Amino acid sequence: MQSAATTTTDLPATATNHARRPKLFGWLLIAPMVLWLALFVVAPLIILLVYSFCQRDDLGRIVYEFTWENYARIFDFEDPIYLRILWRSVLYAGITTAFCIAIGYPVAWFIARQRETTRNRLLMLVMVPFWTSFLIRTYAWITILSQNGLLNGLLEAAKIIPQPLEMMYTPFAVVIGLLYAYLPFMILPIYGSAEKVDNSLVDAAHDLGAGPFRAFSDVIIPLTWPGISAGILLVFVPAIGMFAVTDLMGGGRQPMIGNVIQNQFLKARNWPFGAALGIIFTLLFVIAYVFVQYRAAKRSQNE
Repeated sequence: MQSAATTTTDLPATATNHARRPKLFGWLLIAPMVLWLALFVVAPLIILLVYSFCQRDDLGRIVYEFTWENYARIFDFEDPIYLRILWRSVLYAGITTAFCIAIGYPVAWFIARQRETTRNRLLMLVMVPFWTSFLIRTYAWITILSQNGLLNGLLEAAKIIPQPLEMMYTPFAVVIGLLYAYLPFMILPIYGSAEKVDNSLVDAAHDLGAGPFRAFSDVIIPLTWPGISAGILLVFVPAIGMFAVTDLMGGGRQPMIGNVIQNQFLKARNWPFGAALGIIFTLLFVIAYVFVQYRAAKRSQNE
């Protein structure tokens, strides 16, 4: 009887220990990721935040004296040069994201509707540009869009234009460079969602009287919205901070927020002001993320 009582008493403690082991194992599995995020995401952001409220001396060294001057310089409405650059960055990133959706969605849907063998080959073609250096691909576009480049040569040969067009170092060239750089980041997430869409749901919508547009807007878009929202974040946020494309294809005439931050850290040696711009850029990312998630939650509630 004593042995039975002891066994009965020990059961809850044993069950609790068994329940704790999976949780502990799970924390051990994600510990490297948490450590990586703490060292390379959280810590740099804290350093940027501290620097953004500091000053600098005549030699460019950081002086740890609190000031709002860096943020006041950004939001100077009398001479809003940095607000204009920030707006231009958001505008270019928004245009790039819109074009990526318009081009990437049909491509992703087409790939997702193919047989497995064809699907894998088409996905390989989407990934092929990543096998080549980004700078080499950008210089290839410079060759194509320059006055003596391939595109102008073809247009002149076809008698479409009387003289070469000036396409390089224009907003058009910058958007083309951004679009080419980030289009795969829109195609792949949308493909991941489109592949899971059951064709019978689309057929059922047609059977119930929905036309192609109604079926697309009320059935296909909601089912693939997770991929669309992921693609928006993967394209919009990096496009705001991209500085290589604007330097090479914009010729420095169309600076974006990434160019200004790079110049403040590497050329102007004004780390506090560059840190303030970095904090503003991070806030833009947070706003974009919250907006996309809000739209996704609102859409799911309406359904």
